[in-house]
Amino acid sequence: MSAAYLLKTEPSEYSFADLQRDKATFWDGISNPAAVKNLREMTPSAKLIIYESGEVRSAVGTASVVSVDATDPKNPRVKIAVGQPLAKPTPLAEIKANKLFANSPLVRQGRLSVVPLTTEQYQVLANS
Repeated sequence: MSAAYLLKTEPSEYSFADLQRDKATFWDGISNPAAVKNLREMTPSAKLIIYESGEVRSAVGTASVVSVDATDPKNPRVKIAVGQPLAKPTPLAEIKANKLFANSPLVRQGRLSVVPLTTEQYQVLANS
């Protein structure tokens, strides 16, 4: 089980700026079975990287898991709280070029919206 995850979002639907405004939100409505499994495995205080897809295609901020309600195994509701914007967003091209991410589902399964991260991967993205 990973203690860190990357959550992809389409900024036109819900951006990191929206999360900053709201302070917290429920991350639910995910349908991909692998992504749902990753949501179910989250635990309170797990560290998160928020990645904006679409035109941005960059890791842009941090967040953390507040609570996990997995009573509906097909639609777990994970409450997240905003962290900080990254000092320097990390674009996908830079992530793909980093050998630390060579076997990451972020690179290997491009459409996966909830991706587990190793501690080292989280640190690389969070300290950008």
